[in-house]
Amino acid sequence: MTTLWTQRHLDLLIEEPTTTAPLAGPVGRVLADDDVWDMWPIQDEDGSVAVLCGQELWMALAAPAVGHPEERHDVARIRLLTTDGHGWKDRGPVFADGVSLGSREWSGSAVRRPDGTVSVFYTAAGHRGEARRTFVQRVAEAQLKLVAGDGGPQLDQHADHREVLRSDGGTYLLADEVDGGPGRIRAFRDPGWFRDPADGREYLLVAASVPWRDRFMGAVALAGAAGDGWALQPPLVVADGVNHEIERPHIVVHNGSYYLFFTTQRQSFHPPDSAPTGLYGFAAAGLTGPYEPLNGSGLVIRNPQDEPDLAYAWLVVPDLRVVSFLNYRATDGRYPWQAPEAAARHAFGGTFAPILQLILDGGRIAKLRL
Repeated sequence: MTTLWTQRHLDLLIEEPTTTAPLAGPVGRVLADDDVWDMWPIQDEDGSVAVLCGQELWMALAAPAVGHPEERHDVARIRLLTTDGHGWKDRGPVFADGVSLGSREWSGSAVRRPDGTVSVFYTAAGHRGEARRTFVQRVAEAQLKLVAGDGGPQLDQHADHREVLRSDGGTYLLADEVDGGPGRIRAFRDPGWFRDPADGREYLLVAASVPWRDRFMGAVALAGAAGDGWALQPPLVVADGVNHEIERPHIVVHNGSYYLFFTTQRQSFHPPDSAPTGLYGFAAAGLTGPYEPLNGSGLVIRNPQDEPDLAYAWLVVPDLRVVSFLNYRATDGRYPWQAPEAAARHAFGGTFAPILQLILDGGRIAKLRL
């Protein structure tokens, strides 16, 4: 039931106010000395955002706010953050130093179990202790104890970490490059946890790469819980010749429909800039599809034309709030992340963007509440 996302769909893409995020005004930094990006909630098993001590529980990637912003991916760590709706509180790194499986930690998801523990699924990038950073990617899991400490919610950082899923080298290309960089490597990352209300089974959605002629294309991989592990299944969506890097796939069930969302950047399209950086989405009657692109093209949220890279990594939670982070303000160059260090650092946001609200209407229409 794999759905192909094609140029035919993207030809229907138009710019309109209900799919264009408003310009973000001045936003305070979540962490004074660190950049933060790619946030996700700790979910309860019904998909809702977990709450403890009156605080919503979230995670995000973080790195010291120094040097070129693109270098943050080389030292990324997952942080625990909480909010009561009136600002964010930093609860520190999710994992103790040197215990995660990669040389750095990339995006994932988390679910609070009935016994109060939290299963954290994350991308182990590279290998722990490697002398030279590689771009090997696989899915790892750690189960941590969540406690209500004197200062608020805390996670016991010490837990066993295990690899639970990697690309098969067939349907999904191996994500095992030694050299590379953002936008130039194959993917097997960003595991998004989901429990299907139809059968109660757990699944992981993974941003993956599939073969396409002499290149590779982005895809949403699906893996179902199987015994003590996970079994890969055919992809839910494949960008058939139009995009090589789909990121952060996740599913929200709303009014009986399954909404599959992911993000991608304008330079990832073929050809580059043929469609905007944005949140894209599809709808289906069930988990395995077939899926129909929302709004005809799949576009749900884009940045304003004058600020094409302002926000990124949109994620939709079940109450249809949409979170993201402030990426790059426009500069004189075509791509601000290619600017020299000082200019790129000046343009980079490195903090959370204002929260948006989505309206899903009729199974095939998605628009912002403006």
